[in-house]
Amino acid sequence: MIEVTIDSIRVSLLSQNRIVVLKEEHSERFLPIWIGPFEADAITLQLQGMEAPRPLTHDLLKAVIETLGAEVLHIFINSLERNTYFARIVLDMNGETMEIDSRPSDAIALAVRVSVPIYVAEEVMEQAGMMPEEEMTLAEEGGRRPEYGDASTEDLGAFKDFVEGLDLDSLLGN
Repeated sequence: MIEVTIDSIRVSLLSQNRIVVLKEEHSERFLPIWIGPFEADAITLQLQGMEAPRPLTHDLLKAVIETLGAEVLHIFINSLERNTYFARIVLDMNGETMEIDSRPSDAIALAVRVSVPIYVAEEVMEQAGMMPEEEMTLAEEGGRRPEYGDASTEDLGAFKDFVEGLDLDSLLGN
C-alpha cells in the first residue's frame, strides 16, 4: 500500500468535471481520479475548514460510524478495472477489522472528515500513476517549445484537451 495525500481538486472548463489529484507521500508521482461535482465540493469544503448549514452525506456517514462505536482506520483505493476505481473504507468495530466497498470519492470525503490516511494499491499506482513532466529549457528545445503538431506530442491528444480545459486560476484563488 502506498500512502497518498490530496494534492488538489481540479475543474475542467470544458465539461465542469472534477478530478481529485492524489500525490504519493514520498515521491513525485500523482494519481488523478475523476469524481462528481458534489463529492468534489464535499472534499473541498472540509479541506478549507468550511461548514455546511446541514450535514452532508459524508458527515452523516461519519456520525453513523461513530454512533455505532466503530472507527475508520484508513481508506484504501484497491482496484482499477475498465477505467473505474474501487475503494474500501477500513473500519475497526469492537476489535474486528471490517472493509466496506465504496467509491473513491466518497471514501476520500470521509477520510478528510475523520483525518485518516489514504492508501493506494501498488498495482493501481503502477497502472494509473503519473510523474510530472520536467520543464524543458528553451536551449534544450532549440530555442522554442514544441507545438502540439510536433511528432513528440502527437500521441497526447486526449491529455492535451484535458490540460487545456483545466481552470487552474480558480484553484489558486486568482
